[in-house]
Amino acid sequence: MIRLRAACVTAVSTVVLVVAGLVIAPPAISGAAPSGLRYTVVGFETGNPRSMDVYESSDATTFTLARNGAYQPATGVVRDPSIFRSRDGVYHLTYTTGGAKIGFATSTDRINWTSTGDYPVPLCCAFLPGTGDGKGPSLPFPFTGSAGAKGGPSLSPFVTKAWAPDWFVEGDRVSVILSLSTGGGFVPYVMTALNSSLTRFSAPALMFGINADHIDTTVVKVGATYHAFTKNETKKIIDHAVAPTLNGPYRYVPAGNWGTLREGPAVTQLPNGNYRIYYDAYRENKYFYSDSSDGLRTFSPPKEVPGISGRVHHIGVLSEQVG
Repeated sequence: MIRLRAACVTAVSTVVLVVAGLVIAPPAISGAAPSGLRYTVVGFETGNPRSMDVYESSDATTFTLARNGAYQPATGVVRDPSIFRSRDGVYHLTYTTGGAKIGFATSTDRINWTSTGDYPVPLCCAFLPGTGDGKGPSLPFPFTGSAGAKGGPSLSPFVTKAWAPDWFVEGDRVSVILSLSTGGGFVPYVMTALNSSLTRFSAPALMFGINADHIDTTVVKVGATYHAFTKNETKKIIDHAVAPTLNGPYRYVPAGNWGTLREGPAVTQLPNGNYRIYYDAYRENKYFYSDSSDGLRTFSPPKEVPGISGRVHHIGVLSEQVG
């Protein structure tokens, strides 16, 4: 996720929107590609974070533009968009608005989007390592920003940034994985939807094991293991962590050889059972992908993504069978 300004930020959080009956199961995986398999990519335009483009592909490799400027919110930005489709055929979007709220929108065709409002994320991060910004007092009163020593714990519980929301779908559970901060490093959290319209949520619950100074987290489940791919904001690389539950505890494992100055990972499964991770080489203004044929343990050398490389940043990807 490219910064609007240079800041000491990062780490990962998750928001879980649990809504029975809302979720659509991913397409079945077989040895041969099913007819009508479609991959949709949403990403904010290079140089214009207020506008989201939609691309599509039949092979997850070469993408063509479906609509330029498909969604432009009335206020704020539409950075880091993520997409999923519910059982009723409605497409759901979540995205970074630029502050302490995450945005939501819906569509019936992936092309025309209607805002369903912004959701303010209220609390996070107090007294957790790596969440202080070093700008406030050394005591917990008064609360000013995150306060505390830089790299130490935040003394404020009030969210100032809710960034990089990312859908995670498992059965009848819909999750949004996002990064929360009170001014210092980001931390992982989970919130649970209290209604089917996704307008009321429980208080954020901590996602354990992914330490502060990470952002742009996406999670995919393989077997009984949850794999988190997240940008290490200190080293500017993509880390890989695994856990027995969505909430953790996560432990770090070797990642792919994807290089530095990388962010915005997104993962999809291919028809042959392999997994493909896309990621943003934001300084080079290019998008790359890498495949795994062994359950996300090792990855192929990076290749550039035709069609979207150089045109969008921090994509979300959806695979579905159509026709």
